[in-house]
Amino acid sequence: MLVGFLAEVGGPAYQAAMADILPEEQRASGFGMIRVIFNLAVVIGPAIGGLLASRSYLLLFIADAVASGITTLIVIFFLPETRPQRISQQPHESMARTFGGYAIPLRDATFMFFILACMLQGFVYTQMGTTLGVYLRDSHGVATQGYGLLLSLNAAMVVVMQFWITRRIEKRPAFLIMVIGTMLYAIGFGLYGPATTMAWFVIAMVVLTIGEMLVAPVMQALVARMAPEDMRGRYMAVFGFAWVPPGALAPLAAGVVMDNYDPRWVWYASAIIGTLSAAMFLRMHRREVRQPSSAAAPGA
Repeated sequence: MLVGFLAEVGGPAYQAAMADILPEEQRASGFGMIRVIFNLAVVIGPAIGGLLASRSYLLLFIADAVASGITTLIVIFFLPETRPQRISQQPHESMARTFGGYAIPLRDATFMFFILACMLQGFVYTQMGTTLGVYLRDSHGVATQGYGLLLSLNAAMVVVMQFWITRRIEKRPAFLIMVIGTMLYAIGFGLYGPATTMAWFVIAMVVLTIGEMLVAPVMQALVARMAPEDMRGRYMAVFGFAWVPPGALAPLAAGVVMDNYDPRWVWYASAIIGTLSAAMFLRMHRREVRQPSSAAAPGA
């Protein structure tokens, strides 16, 4: 419970700091770099963890605490404050005013439309780390190692290809990239329905991972762009909340389908939901093309 409450406390702050440090045209690349580092940690971390755990589980968690402490010291002593000076000079807010400030992104119709589209996308993406392993094992007899290899393929592709892809899309229309990436999600996850061989499972993972590499850095850069300069942390926090309902409900809904109906419908439904999300991003793209300087909501 303590980890659940505190694990993401720093998330909005580091995302806002990235937006403060980098100009708008470089933010997608910056967030892409963070994803590469994260996926390197996903590849290397379990190997180190396994080595430590084979000697002592206590040693494993002590090492986690030491690593976290080192990170804290780096932030305190080596990372300067990134908030723009004019904002830093404003009077400190009271706690009530701070919480009241979250009403601003919640009243932003364009941003909330974007959050809803991201939430639908999250219902699709969450299946990779929750339902997919169970489905492959129970419906196709894929060993645990096979599922692990698929996840390793996902992480390795991000490490190898994310920089290259992000550099080539950073000047393209951001919402259009979201449309293409989300449709690749829909296709990739949808392929797990009719697929019956490991080769097709690999192809599906390649397709959805390409979509992930398009979507993830651009999505965070869009949040930074939509947020007022002094509200980036709050906007990032609301954006982070968009992943909470999918994380809680998507595995439950998929489990109900797998227990009572044809399990393939989890992936057909993912394709439908992903397509709906892509259609919402397409609407935002068309709105932006028609009114490039307007911040009005797509449905306003």
